[in-house]
Amino acid sequence: MTVTDTFAEEWTAWHEEHERRRADKHGFLAITSIRWLGEEPETYDDVPGAWSIGPEGIVVSLAPGESLVVDGTEITGRHSFGVIDERGGITAGFGDAVVEIAKRGGNDILRPRHPDNPVLVGYRGTEAYPPDPKWALPGRFVAYETPVPTTVGSVVDGLEHVYEAVGEIEFTVGDAVHSLIAFPGSAPGALHVLFVDQTSGKTTYAANRSLSVAAPDAEGNVVIDFNRATNLPCAYTDHATCPLPPAGNRLPVAVEAGEKLP
Repeated sequence: MTVTDTFAEEWTAWHEEHERRRADKHGFLAITSIRWLGEEPETYDDVPGAWSIGPEGIVVSLAPGESLVVDGTEITGRHSFGVIDERGGITAGFGDAVVEIAKRGGNDILRPRHPDNPVLVGYRGTEAYPPDPKWALPGRFVAYETPVPTTVGSVVDGLEHVYEAVGEIEFTVGDAVHSLIAFPGSAPGALHVLFVDQTSGKTTYAANRSLSVAAPDAEGNVVIDFNRATNLPCAYTDHATCPLPPAGNRLPVAVEAGEKLP
């Protein structure tokens, strides 16, 4: 087996697992609506209860016969979920569905997730460019002295997100050196990059692409593998609040790697 064959096999296994998680019965493809909560209680047709916000955070008032399950405990009547931190969230269950109770861009929101949502039921996978080792590029992470609060836009008009940029990843395509601003990743020391390039809006999603990068070594060396660039939820549903890339993360090259338009 050649190095290219091994590379392709590893990518295929990774992408199949990514697709499995994306198509989870309570994943973002199952979201049926996004509700922006206010001080006046409101009811909705895809989640039990009347929902509002106040000094004690997000509150639900459940009518007789209605209930939610939170951390294995059934709740009825009036229940406060407290003040939720930015990008935090709680999940509550009802029947075969769940509701995400969260804060995004300073707003308290609900996102019910139903396994029979047509977006999920009809999902048949996402096409991607064939994996190619030439797009697994060596790079160097240059850390900032201190993290830099960075405001980025959102696919929702008027909504903004603030992330702490921790440095930049420098890499070469052809004869040109490029750099991408990096945020902290999900694993300790890992990095997360949002970017667009010359394929965006043509063969790939226009608003953004997402890429995880493993933690740099002691010298700051990384591998930025564009074959593993993925779509964020906003590529599939209107009920997303995905961030846009920082202004500096617009590559003047066509990165023909990773997932394509759904």
